[in-house]
This record gives sequence, structure tokens and C-alpha cells, in this order.
Amino acid sequence: MEFIIIVALVTAVLILHRPLSALFNKLYISRQQHKFTECETFYHNVVSKYIRYYNRLGLEDQRKFLFRTFLFKKSRRFHYIEVKESAEMPILISAVAIQLTFGLDKFMLNYFSDIFILKDDYHYGFYSRPFMGHVDQSGIYLSWDNFIKGISGLTPNCNVGLHEMGHALAYVTFITETEEDKHFKKEFKNFSKVARPIFTSMQEGKRNLLGEYAAVNYHEFWAVSVETFFENPVCLKHELPELYQAMVILLRQDPLHTRNTNNVRTIFVMKGLKQEAESLN
Repeated sequence: MEFIIIVALVTAVLILHRPLSALFNKLYISRQQHKFTECETFYHNVVSKYIRYYNRLGLEDQRKFLFRTFLFKKSRRFHYIEVKESAEMPILISAVAIQLTFGLDKFMLNYFSDIFILKDDYHYGFYSRPFMGHVDQSGIYLSWDNFIKGISGLTPNCNVGLHEMGHALAYVTFITETEEDKHFKKEFKNFSKVARPIFTSMQEGKRNLLGEYAAVNYHEFWAVSVETFFENPVCLKHELPELYQAMVILLRQDPLHTRNTNNVRTIFVMKGLKQEAESLN
């Protein structure tokens, strides 16, 4: 009798888990949206001052972008090391993370609860060269001086925020496997079919827009590709068109057409990805 009761309880939990989880998530989002409205204007003022990507979005996507930024910031612990804390810092760092993941269903990079903000270049481990940022199991690390230069457009093709968030996205997908966006993980194989030959040619000495650092290893090639995709999309599309198109599909967004999703939807249809095209509606 006890066995039957236990089996019944386990079965009930399995059956009810998904709908209860969905209901809880819906209630949570509703509550957070209410809180978000109280600070939306401040978020807009901060993000619009620095994030050019945000300013190119339509009004509906801007609100979606800000709400995701709000959720990302709310779920993190920010640590300030030898740098004066400001209210703008966690918002801008969160916004850069959302810029990268804006086209994905899984956008929170939830494995990383801690983000460390340092003043400028720093040393890490046994490496002799200074770091602008890095990602490891303890969190995401960013040097603020380099971060603010990147989002201000003062360092062409270089945006340390996007670079490290690129590492973080790969980390949660392929290393910890804690927050897998099904589309991203599946499509990364097709991205690599295009990217690997380019990476190999760079290791053999061929130069291109991505620069020498992208040839250090494939992890850096990916992170530099992310930077260039957003920071210099015109040149990337001209010089490495197949890589650019592969990233449009992979990240489900096109920096050259941020005001609408028609161009991305067309690409999905051409590739036979009907479900992906419909998800953009």
C-alpha cells in the first residue's frame, strides 16, 4: 500500500511539475514587470547614453531589452574591487550581456551569480600579461576602464564586455551545461563549419579583420567574433560574409537590421528553419 502511495505521489509530482513551474514563472515575471515600471525611465537614460545597439531598436524591443536587463541585474551580485561603485555600472554590464543574448530564449547566463568589477588592467593566475577581463567558475571579471571605453566606441573593434559575455555564453552552454539555449547549441555546429576553416587559416598566418588575438585558440576566436559582429558589422559582412551570416543565424539577430526582424526571418526561411522564423513573430 505504501509503495502504491509513493508511486502515486511521484507520478503526480512529475505530471504537475511543468504546469506548476510555468505558473510560478508567470507570476514571478508579472511581479517583476510591476517593479520594473518604477525604474524603467532610469534604465532607459543609462542604457541609451552608452549602448548604440539599444538606440537602434524599435520601441517595443527597447522595452523588452530593458526588462531583460533589469532581470539580469537583479539576479547578480556585483563586487567592486578598487573602483568606486555607481548605480550605472551594474545596469550597463547587464545591458551588454542582454545585447549578446537578445535573440535567444535563454538569456540570463544563470550559472554566473557573481560579477567582479575591477578598476583597470589586472593580473590573473600565473599569466604575465595583464587582463582586461576573464571568465572562470567563480564569476565574470571586467576591468571598468576598458569596459567603458568599449561601450563608448573609443576602442575600435574592441568591446571587453561583449568579449567576456561571449565567453560566458559558451561556458554555460558547453562547459557547465547549466543554461542551454537549444537553438544556440544546435546551431553552433553549423557556425563552426564556417568558423573553423577561418580560424585554421589564421593560425597558419592568414590575416583578416578579426586580428591576431583571434588566432590564439578557438575560444578567443569565438569571443573576438562576437565583438566584431556587433562593433564592426559592416566590415565583417564585407570581408567575411559567410561568418557574418553564420552569426546572424546563431544569435538570431542582425546588428545591421535591428529595427525589425524581417531580414533574420528571411534567412531562417531560406535555410528551412520554419520554427525559428515563426518564433520571431
